[in-house]
Amino acid sequence: MNERLLIRLSPWLCTIAMFAIWEGAVRIFKIPEFFLPPPTAVAQAFVDYSGPLLRNSWITLETTMIGFGLAVGFGLLLGLAIGWSRAIYAGLYPLMIGFNAIPKVAVVPILVLWFGIGFIPAVLTAFLISFFPIVVNVATGLATIEPEMEDVLKALGASKLDIMRKVGIPRTLPYFFGSLKVAITLAFVGTVISESVASNYGIGNLMLQAQAQFQVPLIFAGLIVLAIEGILMYLAMALLERRMTRWAQRSGFGQN
Repeated sequence: MNERLLIRLSPWLCTIAMFAIWEGAVRIFKIPEFFLPPPTAVAQAFVDYSGPLLRNSWITLETTMIGFGLAVGFGLLLGLAIGWSRAIYAGLYPLMIGFNAIPKVAVVPILVLWFGIGFIPAVLTAFLISFFPIVVNVATGLATIEPEMEDVLKALGASKLDIMRKVGIPRTLPYFFGSLKVAITLAFVGTVISESVASNYGIGNLMLQAQAQFQVPLIFAGLIVLAIEGILMYLAMALLERRMTRWAQRSGFGQN
């Protein structure tokens, strides 16, 4: 088989193999459905609850993308500010590390007190959990500018703004677009955390209701929906990275 074709088919083959092993193990070891439902039962849950799954998955996707969009804008600006000034870096970076270490599920009750149950806490949780990788990667990209290059550019009459605009930002782009792939998956985590705690809508809330009613196949169906949405958004970010930073990529793994 052609290697290129094998690479393209391998995700599908591995997924099919995983579901086949899952189904076989449940049947062979007679695992109760309330403990681990077989893929066929999960597929039936997709059919039986297609309406709620579709409606709530769209709500989760919309909420996640809004929070992610806020994280991209804020993270890019803050990352540029931190990379621009060592004083800003020294002042803000320890605060950001401390805030990022706080479990975001502990922040959700505060957001509920401020904004009530519903859409806004979910958006803000997605934002809070996903902006940190963007900030770190943008600041790291700016930090990769060699001091020797800065000295040469300054000797040629370039200002700090010129160096940032013509060297720093282009060099940061691979770091920035790479961070988007991490941030988008974290944004889904933040959304589902908030939906499970402080919302009446979304996949997180649907899974919580299914748990209360011991509808385990529906819980797994919700997990699969989240996995599919996460994979699609990750692929979208990877495609954007490839289109925008093709000049910085090398041949090897991950290249078609």
